[in-house]
Amino acid sequence: MPRLTRKEKQAHTRECLMRSAAKVFTQRGLQQASIDEVAEDAGFTKGAFYANFKSKEELFLAMLDERFAERIEEIERVIAGEGTTAEKARRAGDDFTNMITADPEWQRLFFEFSAYAMRNEEFRQELVTRYTAMRDRIAAALQARFDEAGKETAIPFDQVALMTCAMGNGYALEKLLEDDAVPADLYGTMLMVFFTGLEALKDAREPVAT
Repeated sequence: MPRLTRKEKQAHTRECLMRSAAKVFTQRGLQQASIDEVAEDAGFTKGAFYANFKSKEELFLAMLDERFAERIEEIERVIAGEGTTAEKARRAGDDFTNMITADPEWQRLFFEFSAYAMRNEEFRQELVTRYTAMRDRIAAALQARFDEAGKETAIPFDQVALMTCAMGNGYALEKLLEDDAVPADLYGTMLMVFFTGLEALKDAREPVAT
C-alpha cells in the first residue's frame, strides 16, 4: 500500500477530527465538549487538533462547508434535471428529508451552533457568510432554469431561495421535536405547493389581453 503524502495525511487527520467532533459535540453539547475529547476520540493529540483548526468554531465551520457543498450540488442537479416544476420541487424536498433522516445528529448540532451564533457575533458573521453564499447559489440555479424556460417569477430569486431555506429549517426543527407527527413527505409537499403557487401568482399578475 503506497504511503500517504503529507497533504493526504493532513486531509485524513482533518476528516477524522471532524467525524469525532460530530459525535462528541452531539453527546456532550457544544459548551461541555472539549478539544481534548475530540482529539482523543479521533486518536490524535491536542497538538494535532490545533495544527488543523484554531477552535471548535472553526472545526464546525469546516464541517458546515462540506455539508453545504453537498447540499447545493444536489439542489443544482434537481433544478437542472427533467420534470415539471412541481415534480422537481417534490424531488428536492425528498432529497432533503432523506439527508436529515440519515443523520439526525447533524441537525441537532446545526441548531445548537445556530443558537450559539446568536451570542457570538464573530461566529454569527462566519455562519451568515456561508448561508448567504449557499442561498446565492440556489437563487442563481433557479434563475438560470427559469431563463432557459423563458419564465419569470413574481418574487425575486434571492427571496425564493431564502423562503425555501426557511421552510427547510422549520421542517427539520419540527422533525427533531416531534418526529412521529411530521410526515416524511411533508417538506416535499411544502415545496411543491410553494413553487406551484409562485407560478400561479405570476399568472395572476399578468395583464389580461383585450
